[in-house]
Amino acid sequence: MQIYLVGGAVRDELLGRPVTDRDYVVVGSTPEELLAQGFTPVGRDFPVFLHPETHEEYALARTERKTGRGYHGFLFHAAPDVPLEADLARRDLTINAMAKDAAGKLIDPFHGKADLEARVLRHVGPAFAEDPVRILRLARFSARYGNFSIAPETQALLAEMVAAGEVDALVPERVWQEIARGLMEAFPARMFEVLRECGALQRLLPEIDTLFAVPERTDYHPEGNTGQHVLLVLTAAARLGFALPIRFAALLHDLGKGTTLPEEWPRHHGHEERGVPLASAVCARLGVPAECRDLALCMVREHTLIHRAHALTPQTMTELLERCDVKRRPERFTALLAACEADHRGRLGRFDVPYPQAALWQRVATAFRAVDGGRIARACATPEKIPKHLHAARVTAVAKAMANTQNPPPCTVPSPV
Repeated sequence: MQIYLVGGAVRDELLGRPVTDRDYVVVGSTPEELLAQGFTPVGRDFPVFLHPETHEEYALARTERKTGRGYHGFLFHAAPDVPLEADLARRDLTINAMAKDAAGKLIDPFHGKADLEARVLRHVGPAFAEDPVRILRLARFSARYGNFSIAPETQALLAEMVAAGEVDALVPERVWQEIARGLMEAFPARMFEVLRECGALQRLLPEIDTLFAVPERTDYHPEGNTGQHVLLVLTAAARLGFALPIRFAALLHDLGKGTTLPEEWPRHHGHEERGVPLASAVCARLGVPAECRDLALCMVREHTLIHRAHALTPQTMTELLERCDVKRRPERFTALLAACEADHRGRLGRFDVPYPQAALWQRVATAFRAVDGGRIARACATPEKIPKHLHAARVTAVAKAMANTQNPPPCTVPSPV
């Protein structure tokens, strides 16, 4: 029995990046032998075991063969006679198809180290085309490393896979899982550029893909392209270190511009309301978690008004705070302000510009939440009058907070990150 460190741990060691997970391949063994040594089986489709002490994953060397469409249709073969190179050959990218033996010697049959040094993402072999999830994984690796290019032959293969309909076989849950992971990488915009270049974005997120054909005001993006503006906003959210819900809201915030009539370009009046059903449909289709969905919908609907904070009346500000349920969900409103800050900073790629609107909104939100609804309810003669009096008291509180620029009340809203 021989044991090899494989995959991401080897890759990250060579890159000088922290190694958080270590996976191993076991050659020349059987499930019975591993069980006898105290390993715990966890694999359902193929033999994967947890080490009895470290709890790291050990998988028997295996090969796989495509038997159906999509990424579920595979037949796996694990046996003592499966060599290490055959196991590495089934992997997606050359940089992920390296191994180290117990003495630390590098085993690199597909020249992954050379591709790491050249900053190239290259598929190992034709088996790459058998699993459409690998398109998303490659795009995610592009978002992680940022300065890696895609080998021309791999780029051509991606386009062939999309044209063959392989992407259409992906289940929504897996699409969301990979997109969510890509959004949290250092260069998330790169993921969507890669998906668009091979045609996968049009199949998976046509609402985003459409934006690249929509002209935009040049004070939002120098090239006048809404899709590129969205990617700049996403880049700003990543640079600011914001959490997943905020980054997802940044991605969807301008969906309504894709429905603007050509004769209105580059203006997009009313795109906020048009974008809400589009964003809702995306979230439903991908099974997006409620936290991400709710923030994205708020962002689509409210971001233009939030940007105009200093020009709004107390009445308008109060209505927005009520729509956002700031009384019960202050943390979501703070996240909304963070997404709006990313939108503001992402314009023209000026990531260091200030966003004073956030401080004003935080001030009025604190005053809004301080209104004692219980006291107002007790003072009302009839329950029907409570909402009217509560709203009026909130408007008054917001107006005072807007005027109190010298001594604003302390912000009690938690950090969005």
